[in-house]
Amino acid sequence: MFFDTPIYFIFLILVTTLYWRLGHRSQNRMLLAASYFFYGWWDWRFLFLMAGSTVVDYAISKRISSIENSSQRRRLLTLSLVMNFGFLAYFKYVNFFLDSAARLLSTMGIQGVSHSLLHIILPPAISFYTFQEVAYIVDVYYRKLEPAESLESYALFISLFPHLVAGPIQRPSHLLPQVQRERRFDSTAFFNGCLLIVSGLIRKCVIADNCAIVANAAFSGNLGTGWLPHLLGVYAFAFQIYGDFSGYSDIARGAAQLLGFHFMVNFRQPYLATSLQDFWRRWHISLSTWLRDYLYFPLGGNRNIPEKRYANLIVTMLLGGLWHGASWNFVAWGGIHGTALAVNHFWSDKAERHGVRLPSAVSRILTLLIVLWAWVPFSRSAVKKSHARIASA
Repeated sequence: MFFDTPIYFIFLILVTTLYWRLGHRSQNRMLLAASYFFYGWWDWRFLFLMAGSTVVDYAISKRISSIENSSQRRRLLTLSLVMNFGFLAYFKYVNFFLDSAARLLSTMGIQGVSHSLLHIILPPAISFYTFQEVAYIVDVYYRKLEPAESLESYALFISLFPHLVAGPIQRPSHLLPQVQRERRFDSTAFFNGCLLIVSGLIRKCVIADNCAIVANAAFSGNLGTGWLPHLLGVYAFAFQIYGDFSGYSDIARGAAQLLGFHFMVNFRQPYLATSLQDFWRRWHISLSTWLRDYLYFPLGGNRNIPEKRYANLIVTMLLGGLWHGASWNFVAWGGIHGTALAVNHFWSDKAERHGVRLPSAVSRILTLLIVLWAWVPFSRSAVKKSHARIASA
């Protein structure tokens, strides 16, 4: 049930109509049932995985919050992180690493090793809800957040259908209080939600889908050979991926507003960024801030010596690339951004010390060129993923 299909809007209209006829507790229960129905639309078997991790994390958060013994709290945090990242690693990356190992052995002359040792189906949205579960348990551990009032509230925070399959990745401190408090109908927010949905559909169905036709034709050689068709393909893909991601985010934010929720803005004109740092303050903001707060800062962030800071940036972006999908092309994309960010920080430090500043137009052009260059390996795997979606639709 994709956001740009008629069945989704039938589902959304039915849910919204019933939702505003109910009281707060009944609203939450109905939304939880609707969200699990929405998720089970792909494959009902994966409901058990999401529900199981939800129950375990809720129980662990309650226990962490109630005890003072630091070693016990740390063991419980470790248990939760191992479970969540273990599920993500198994379902999303086992085949990737097994296939990579088999190919490496093949290049070393060891033949006969199967490239498909396991048949593992990737659960939809596991990357999104895993990051939300991790953010929740870490915030409770550091006492930045009180645990959810009930299992029902926590389960809805994790599974609320507008954000479940395409983000934005919701912070527990932002969404959980909205789940737990009473929501009242606001005609202005409802109207703005409708506008966001229309905006998202235009970005996805008009801009992204048409740019995808041009990009696929260019990359497949149907527009001819040489650098010009490939350059056209890169530009088309850049607007395709922006339209896809930002379009789905707008539809999610709009659907949330129809139900009285507020989701964070996820994209702010990223191609107008004046630096790579600025780009990541504008692009997929819910992901970039998650990587900053739950990976980059724990690694040491900006507190380390410059060389360590640059290494932290590269590691963070490599893992951010891998989060997008199990492919070395995504890793390469993350590596390009990580290395470019490290160079950007190095240049910024030197430029600030010597009072040097590039004109904003030059900075924007250089930043865009780096972003476009990074899209080249990303596009090769993203096109495969889009073909897989079409085949499964």
